[in-house]
Amino acid sequence: MENPFDNRIQTVSELTRSIRGLLETSYSMVTVTGEISNLRRPHSGHLYFTLKDAGAQLRAVLFKAQQRYLACQPADGLEVLCRGRISVYEPRGEYQLIIDYLDSKGAGLLRIAFDQLKARLEEEGLFAPERKRPLPFLPRRIALVTSPQGAAVQDFLHQAEKRSPNTAISIMPVRVQGEGAAAEIARAIEELNRLGGWEVIVLCRGGGSLEDLWAFNEEEVARAIAASAIPVVSAVGHEVDFTIADFVADLRAPTPTAAAQMILPERAVLAAAVAELDRRLAATLRRQLADARQQLSSAQRLLGDPSRLLAQHNLRLDHLQAELGHALRLRLRRDRDRLSHCQAILQRQDPRRLIAGFQGLVRENALRISFLIQRLLAAKRNQLGQTAAILDAVSPLAVLGRGYAIPRRADGSVLRSVKQAEVGGELNLTLHDGLLDCLISKIKPSRS
Repeated sequence: MENPFDNRIQTVSELTRSIRGLLETSYSMVTVTGEISNLRRPHSGHLYFTLKDAGAQLRAVLFKAQQRYLACQPADGLEVLCRGRISVYEPRGEYQLIIDYLDSKGAGLLRIAFDQLKARLEEEGLFAPERKRPLPFLPRRIALVTSPQGAAVQDFLHQAEKRSPNTAISIMPVRVQGEGAAAEIARAIEELNRLGGWEVIVLCRGGGSLEDLWAFNEEEVARAIAASAIPVVSAVGHEVDFTIADFVADLRAPTPTAAAQMILPERAVLAAAVAELDRRLAATLRRQLADARQQLSSAQRLLGDPSRLLAQHNLRLDHLQAELGHALRLRLRRDRDRLSHCQAILQRQDPRRLIAGFQGLVRENALRISFLIQRLLAAKRNQLGQTAAILDAVSPLAVLGRGYAIPRRADGSVLRSVKQAEVGGELNLTLHDGLLDCLISKIKPSRS
């Protein structure tokens, strides 16, 4: 007999492979936090360790190729945040976490929040290049949103003094890190827009950790930058630091010093550029003047003596005037001949003669119609008399005049038989000259 369970029998490898496919499909990307223990780094360079908490543990592997993206160095006892996929190591039948991203728990949560907010704002279009506005070439008033005690503001002011000492720079003092800093920065941007008068707003802060710069990653700061009618420059951190404010701002400067260099052109460079433009303008004008003189000289040679050309044009004008007079006289004669011809045609087709003929025809037709109408009326009168005599002969009134009457019941219906009558009933008798209201006192049926 055939084993009814043959179609369900699997090898260990097949079953393990099925479990692996199921896990990798269901848990293709997970984020988990725990404590590192049993950290090992064999010659392959891969990192093997166990993630654990008070109730469970999970084997994990971080391959060598992914380690260049590490934000922190793994160590036993370190609380970390990991992102990766669940898979099965088939030779041992153990499931494990294959890690793509690892960071210390606090910083890892901040980076996840950073990535989520960045993705959401980018989807809304706040990072779109087309909404970025160009900065004025030589701004006269700049507002710094920064901490007055920081070194970053001094770097900006020092560089601005060197490049454009006449530019007015105002400082809007705010906290640039810690609780409540983001709200102060957002209010400062809104206040500067409300007051008006500034051409550029610069968010200025020196470098620091992700936690130190977090105020510039808050959504309320990003919304305030996007809503600003004044162009905003983000000069936060060092060149390797990126914040949400950098992506929303109209311009991102790698450092506060670089921001001053990007906003304010150097005075000496401007002076040299103006001098070069002045030199090129003078050279261009001289070249255009020389070309114009050469063109004038060539035109004079081609034109010759204008007085001789004027005499030739006068002769041609006299000749054209004579031809024009002859053509006008010829045209006038032709138009007169045509007018005479049209007048002769109009006389032959004089509408007054046509109207007189039509009037006689109308009078003749009117007489004809009157005669026909009189004859038709006489015939109709004769026909009407004959029809009236016939109608009078068959009229019920004529019958009534010979002594007959029409009995009607109270509802107006004609009484056709004594069977339809009742003693005490009312009857209306219609005679040829009026009506009689009667009361039935006795009914005598016919003997026949």
